[in-house]
Amino acid sequence: MSRLENKIEAKDRTIVEVLDKTKYTVDYYQREYSWQQKHIEQLVTDLTTAFLNEYQPQHERPEVENYNSYYLGPFVLSEKNGMRSIIDGQQRLTSLTLMLVYLNNLQQDYGVNESIESLIFSERFGKKSFNIDVAERTACLQALFENGECAPPEDADASTVNMAERYSDIADAFPKEIDIHALPFFIDWFKERVVLVEILAYSDDNAYTIFETMNDRGLNLTPTEMLKGYLLSRFKDDALRKSTNDFWKKSIVRLQELDKEEDQRFIQAFLRAKYAVTIRQGQAGSKNEDFEKIGTRFHNWFRDNLKLVGLDKGSQEDFNQFVNQHFKYYFDAYLRIAEAKETLVPGLESVHYIQQWGIAASLRDPLLLAALLPTDSVELANEKINTVAKYIDIFCVRRSINFRAFGATSIRYTMYSLVKELRNQPLDELKAILQGKLEAMDETWDKFQYFRLHGQNKRFVKYLLSRISGYVDQLAGQSSNFTNYYHKGEGKPYEVEHLWSNHFDAFKVEFEQQNDFEEYRNRLGGLVLLPSGTNQSYGGKPYSEKKQHYIKENLLVKSLCPLAYENNPNFKKLITEHGLSFKAHDAFKTRDLEERQALYQAISEKIWLL
Repeated sequence: MSRLENKIEAKDRTIVEVLDKTKYTVDYYQREYSWQQKHIEQLVTDLTTAFLNEYQPQHERPEVENYNSYYLGPFVLSEKNGMRSIIDGQQRLTSLTLMLVYLNNLQQDYGVNESIESLIFSERFGKKSFNIDVAERTACLQALFENGECAPPEDADASTVNMAERYSDIADAFPKEIDIHALPFFIDWFKERVVLVEILAYSDDNAYTIFETMNDRGLNLTPTEMLKGYLLSRFKDDALRKSTNDFWKKSIVRLQELDKEEDQRFIQAFLRAKYAVTIRQGQAGSKNEDFEKIGTRFHNWFRDNLKLVGLDKGSQEDFNQFVNQHFKYYFDAYLRIAEAKETLVPGLESVHYIQQWGIAASLRDPLLLAALLPTDSVELANEKINTVAKYIDIFCVRRSINFRAFGATSIRYTMYSLVKELRNQPLDELKAILQGKLEAMDETWDKFQYFRLHGQNKRFVKYLLSRISGYVDQLAGQSSNFTNYYHKGEGKPYEVEHLWSNHFDAFKVEFEQQNDFEEYRNRLGGLVLLPSGTNQSYGGKPYSEKKQHYIKENLLVKSLCPLAYENNPNFKKLITEHGLSFKAHDAFKTRDLEERQALYQAISEKIWLL
């Protein structure tokens, strides 16, 4: 092996230095991009929070150079023959690329023109290629860059599907506080003050050795392991220490079966839910407090706040009760929540809903645990959990139909404050507090009549229509529900269908301007869910031709047709009992769309009710 092949370099690099006009391939053994919603939300929250802690509206652009840097960790490269291959860190670099694509699209919406494109792709000999160069991902990146959305084909690989979904998550999580004025400042900060450590090896063998070493969990104790060590050190009885250690290890293994970092997320949620008191203020220069410290080094926070947790340092009994009673109780509750996130569990349905459309997990999970008491039965605890989840669901939906964001940065203080209000509350008081919060919300149902599909809310529109479709099916005594429409399942996935074809010329009698037509066409009342393929085959046809096929579809779609009201006693019964103004629409003009929009609103107000 040559001296060059033995060489290893490590350097601090800004985002500009890492990505500007620089090409990377992705090594075969970490080919897939696998980040999930919780990972990208955390990245967006961490970055934007760090920026907003520095930014002030009165600042001038050059002052960004003096903002604090943000360290994102190391990545490992192998370089041979001038080609750079990512050995470790492609999840983070791909996510940063998606972030850059989003920022580029956002600035175009705002009429801002900062130099970003060279960090995303470069052009040579007339051919454009992305800097993270993986052939299978090119089409998705291209669609996201040009249109702000990507609809992966049915046979798309996991990386492509994840990239499309994570881009939507970035759009959902990005705070509105970074507005048209702040955005250029954020772009400057993101490019020049976000830092990674580039570890460069000149042979695959050395690069892979570094990769293995960095990912060997035995070399570094995690916060969970350090917390366990401290807790066990408080036990004087050997037998009790051993049994507690056995219980702890089994619990952590169970959590890590869900996700390799789920143990840390649970402990963070548990400590925030039950013990955190102080919260960092939003002003620049504010210091981290209980809620924030628990999110970073919770083992240190715990050791420094024993009195707040209710523990006497010298009392084995206190620590025994904390681990074997309190920790165990909330661990069991967290596992029930984890199951409900993945599937519709009776009595915890709202937990599943907010997993699909809701606030960041770092805010959500402490809220779900806050009201619980170790003396609560499983039934009572589940009712408390579902009540809080239902509140979160209503909060998010009402914000969304009013075109208001609920990114973690913008609502962090509100939600952490709510955790303290809900802590240890009985069920009746819990409901009263949450109902009061909903009544005080500025975002009501009044603007539902104007709610429409646009480039950044397609996932929410599908969520909304899935809930409405599933609710109507259930009222009519059918077995289908939300999951049939929202999740892919075994059959063809459902897609949003416009009742109006995209032909302005056919609607000139009703609309003088194309913009007015498009705004109306995208309103919720003009949308339904149809299976993929069916949607495509109907899409370009006028309503007069499509309506004959709608009788074969789900009940919400079928209700457009007169035949749906014949020999269908269950459907007629739900109309009468629930006071819903379903009607057939022989034609579908502007008035019909408005009536349909009002129907959807009436159904929504019944669904999203505490």
